[in-house]
Amino acid sequence: MFWNAVFQVGIFLAIVTALSVPLGLYMARVFAHEPTFLDPVLSPIERLIYRVCRVRPGSEMTWAEYAVAMLVFSMVGMIVLYAMQRLQAFLPLNPQKFAGVAPDLAFNTAASFTTNTNWQAYGGESTMSYLTQMAGLAFHNFVSAAAGIAIAIAVIRGFVRRSAKTLGNFWVDLTRAILWVLLPISVVFALVLVWQGVPDNFSPYAQVKTVEGAQQVVAQGPVASQEIIKELGTNGGGFFNANSAHPYENPTPLTDLLELVAIFAIGAGLTHTFGHMAGDRRQGWALFGVMAIMFLMGVTPAIWAEQRGNPQFAALGLHQHATAGQSGGNMEGKETRFGAIDSALWATVTTDTSCGAVNSMHDSFTPLGGLIPLVNMQIGEIIFGGVGSGLYGMLVMAVLSVFIAGLMVGRTPEYLGKKIEAREMKLAMLFILIFPAVILLPAAIAVVTKVGLAGITNPGPHGFSQILYAYSEASANNGSAFGGLNANSFFYNTTLAFVMLFGRFMMKIPVLALAGSLAGKKVAPPSAGTFPTNGAIFVVLLIGVILIVAALTFFPADALGPIVEHLAMMQGKLY
Repeated sequence: MFWNAVFQVGIFLAIVTALSVPLGLYMARVFAHEPTFLDPVLSPIERLIYRVCRVRPGSEMTWAEYAVAMLVFSMVGMIVLYAMQRLQAFLPLNPQKFAGVAPDLAFNTAASFTTNTNWQAYGGESTMSYLTQMAGLAFHNFVSAAAGIAIAIAVIRGFVRRSAKTLGNFWVDLTRAILWVLLPISVVFALVLVWQGVPDNFSPYAQVKTVEGAQQVVAQGPVASQEIIKELGTNGGGFFNANSAHPYENPTPLTDLLELVAIFAIGAGLTHTFGHMAGDRRQGWALFGVMAIMFLMGVTPAIWAEQRGNPQFAALGLHQHATAGQSGGNMEGKETRFGAIDSALWATVTTDTSCGAVNSMHDSFTPLGGLIPLVNMQIGEIIFGGVGSGLYGMLVMAVLSVFIAGLMVGRTPEYLGKKIEAREMKLAMLFILIFPAVILLPAAIAVVTKVGLAGITNPGPHGFSQILYAYSEASANNGSAFGGLNANSFFYNTTLAFVMLFGRFMMKIPVLALAGSLAGKKVAPPSAGTFPTNGAIFVVLLIGVILIVAALTFFPADALGPIVEHLAMMQGKLY
């Protein structure tokens, strides 16, 4: 089992590493408007979009103008998605005759998909029409991911430009992210998924007779086209309630690997986009190294905890090791197709990013196995992270790290030759402090109110973990869940929706302001006292700062949930 885990994780990370370089360099060319092999096909479409939408591609925006454009675009998209859900009973492509979605659930879902969270407090195949799934949810999978990439590119420009006042054009970056990055990859991967057995049609649900003679409804629909963009755009969610554990979303070992790689691909590639645009590829490799090391730091204990299983079962004489008849480890809530190792790997990958797609139920993980996805999100979704958000979140932590390094040696901190001064540190700290505030405050309200406690299905430390996990994933725009929480209520639909909106947009504004501040600075030549940010020492420092900030912020809360639950399990008090 040990070598099986090493093999699976090693192969996965090797593929991600190999793909990240060409993808990152390709994205750098796309956003620098350098020639690519897709230009003959896509450039005329791009010009047509600008003409119809009256976009002036040569006109750049300040950070404030960029932020306003992003906010207005997202607000309009959210309103349209809300209306589509409420009116879906009167709209076409609804062969199941689903009624309109309830107001609070529609608000929650509109906020969820607009913010790239894709938290779902409903069963997809029993709630949403084909039109809503495809023209509403899948559409937002593209545009919310593209908006994240656009923000990341704007932030990179802020870090690498000299004495500049602008960060680019939001509409141009959004368009090019969709046309040159997300759409081409999605088309190719969707065809592969269809080849592997994922349906993509408009047919009504099939009525079939089982081997035992019973009648069963088999859901289908435009699945493959939504499946790949939910992974590639780190959106999460699923066409079916069972998500990527469903054989129609993830039918084979090949689709499982491809979907895992797709989740990490753009986040990993953007580190090399940053290095290339900064003119120092080692800067990108340093950030990639931090992300890869922290991924391994999470996936190792997650796999160990799930392979080890539940000690209470062992005390009862039940074997949990791998044999010809069983996969071994803690198999509660997991698919036998994937087993404990691949399930723990997927749980780590999906929470290292803001994806949230799952091929097993995190609520059924062992306490320590469930702690890893929770901590991954509380770190800030910067271990490769969401498309775009992972990179700019890591850059904020890099600014904090060089500031601390500067304090240690008694000189003004610099990053990429730009001095980090009071304004930059205030914006960085605002970015860092917003995140725990929108997690811990509503979670505290939930655990002391009747409406919050009513959603708990497993009282005790695990019930607290369910609530803490829900608000952590909402703020991190992740979308996964400890599924035991009954969150389809007015209280949770409303509070989680606001947490998702705050976690997405209130954090984008200070990071854009930080980029705008840095863009206006001159670059100082390196000296003997310059702290290098492209080597091993910086990698270790950055990892240390990230872990210390997360521990100081969230350890007390985590101690009341997964850690207490683990200690109780070891004493035989939980079953």
